Amino acid sequence: MRHKRAGLHLSRTPAHRKALFSNLVAALLTYERIRTTEAKAKEVRRLAERAITWARRLGPVLTKKPEKRTDEEKARVVHAIRMALRAVRDREAVLKLFEEIGPRYLTRHGGYTRIMKLGQRPGDAAHMSLLELIPAEGAAEKPQPKQEKGKPKKEPAEKGKAKQEAGRSKSAAPKASAPKARVKKESVARSAKPSGATVRRAPRGRKGGGE
Repeated sequence: MRHKRAGLHLSRTPAHRKALFSNLVAALLTYERIRTTEAKAKEVRRLAERAITWARRLGPVLTKKPEKRTDEEKARVVHAIRMALRAVRDREAVLKLFEEIGPRYLTRHGGYTRIMKLGQRPGDAAHMSLLELIPAEGAAEKPQPKQEKGKPKKEPAEKGKAKQEAGRSKSAAPKASAPKARVKKESVARSAKPSGATVRRAPRGRKGGGE
């Protein structure tokens, strides 16, 4: 009988399994979204929510600055951080948990994550899932305005007309100067002598009648 043997083995040794779950929870706290198999996602959710609960239990202590906390509150924070480090070995992820993620769920008691199924993975047909932290309350009610790319900004009518006139003047300038340049080239070509021309001389006459 399997007494006190909760959790999945996943065909791994205890040390390997513990390191795997620690890394997955740290990635979830860092990026707030990971893609993994359904079995791993269900197991990681249990550990992640336990770590988030340690931060949420501090309550308004998290909103205070470290300088304004009393000695008792500092001791509570240190104890909660140490308990969270038992499941997450990444200290940077734990600091983000107590600075950003914990205050986000002060009014929420459990249910900090959600799993969305993505279908089967090609190759081994494993069931994939997306594990992510749910947004804060009120974040979904205020969608950010989408910026349409590719559309130029509208300009005033006066600026547009000025640009059109400037473009026309620039395009007409080289056309007017083209005939003058051609006339100069033709006059230079007529006046200049060809470099390879040879000068014809009159034939020399014979000296004396006997020669």
